[in-house]
Amino acid sequence: MELAYENRSVVIQSRTRLCPATTHKMLSIASASLSFQASAPLAAPRTLARRANVVAQDNKDQIGFQDADQLAKDAAGADKAGEFCFGLVGTVAPFEQGFDPFNFSPGASFEQVRTWREAELAHGRVGMLAALGFIVQEKFHPLFSGDGGPAIDQFAKLPVIMWPLITIFIGGCESLRISKGWSNPNEPDHVFQKLLDNYVPGDIGFDPLGLKPTDPAEFRIMQTKELQNGRLGMLAAAGFLAQEAVSDQTWGTYWGLPDL
Repeated sequence: MELAYENRSVVIQSRTRLCPATTHKMLSIASASLSFQASAPLAAPRTLARRANVVAQDNKDQIGFQDADQLAKDAAGADKAGEFCFGLVGTVAPFEQGFDPFNFSPGASFEQVRTWREAELAHGRVGMLAALGFIVQEKFHPLFSGDGGPAIDQFAKLPVIMWPLITIFIGGCESLRISKGWSNPNEPDHVFQKLLDNYVPGDIGFDPLGLKPTDPAEFRIMQTKELQNGRLGMLAAAGFLAQEAVSDQTWGTYWGLPDL
């Protein structure tokens, strides 16, 4: 199956009023072409040519779509070759040598890097949903009161019964993720946030629409797209939150589009 994605330029804009006598000051966070065409070459590490990690789930101990043992072997080889973060996906132009401005990665173990990748994927997925929610909720809010106003204020306007229901739903999702990938705290060698050896970060085998490519090169490209869009989603959600906190208006109202 061949997947093609159009490049998109996303601009998240936030304006603040300094005082009545001043003009608006606009803060723009722009990211160009953070989605890639499936046929376009990516600046991927040399591990792209290694053995495929996408395997059939005939191993009952395998949790997701990828072979964790083979991934660990590839990571060890990538580390010896000096590749950034054990050669994991997500290293793209213009940072072919890796982006680590705070110098966290040097000396980090493979287990630590796996934990960071799990956190990045989890937050990126939430960020994408949050950014989409900020855009959609202004015109479509079946779960909310319909009073309008900034999304940051909507939760307090929900019926009280929705608070525990939302908590239970989020807790259920997190419990499933933890049960899939985290080691049992009662194990003798357990350490805080230790992932299971047969678990690949972010891979719980969830693909209800059957979009997962079988070709390892295409699968790696799709992984990179998810990471890039997740990173953009986190920035977008932060931009929406900042804009609403400063202006106390939704993005639509601020730009002259009335709420429904």
